[in-house]
Amino acid sequence: MPQGCSCLLIGNTRWHWASQTASGWAFAHTSPRPEQLDQVDLLGWAAVGTIPDHPCLEASRRVQLKDVPLKGMPPWLGIDRALAAWAAFQKQSGRPKGLFVADAGTVLSLTRISAEGAFAGGQLAAGFGLQLRAMATGTRDLPAMVVTQGLPEALFPEPTMEAMQQGVAQSLLGLLLNAQQQCPWPLWLCGGDAPLLISELRQRGSEVVLAPDLVMEGLVGVLSSTPNP
Repeated sequence: MPQGCSCLLIGNTRWHWASQTASGWAFAHTSPRPEQLDQVDLLGWAAVGTIPDHPCLEASRRVQLKDVPLKGMPPWLGIDRALAAWAAFQKQSGRPKGLFVADAGTVLSLTRISAEGAFAGGQLAAGFGLQLRAMATGTRDLPAMVVTQGLPEALFPEPTMEAMQQGVAQSLLGLLLNAQQQCPWPLWLCGGDAPLLISELRQRGSEVVLAPDLVMEGLVGVLSSTPNP
């Protein structure tokens, strides 16, 4: 790919970019700003969120499920899950067991991939921020979410907001750890909330690989192997 080309994944709450530079691919995550599309040479794109009306977003350049070389995918699988799973499988190629991919974003998606590179089901749960917002909007007295850079130190904190944050984190950790207990495969972790979870997972003995740009690496890989339209 020529230097300066960009790839875009339109997410539910953020836009995810990969840009080709002289030293390789650079990744960035921004708020949705359609005007950015006027400033890039867009090689290809995919979407799980709302798609703006913009001439750069040509249908011929859109990466869809049929373009991802992952076996056994149902037609309803999200393109972000497929891309992340395929990228992780490529990175783990040669190991005699399957893997899990957890994308800790607006929704926590857990995807299981067999040793043969086939989709093998998964789980979906509201992500960290979405759970906190649901508690705040669904009750009278629980506070709205505040931005956090990490989890509370106490496992059983006294302040309400910290108790909410710790409770949500433990629910997500429990989901991931239980999956590995049932099926002891490596866990590949990506998504905006991955930094909140990675230390706790490792402390509890999880075999986990932090790969923050896994979805975009999958998108770049698909576009690199597909002739330009």
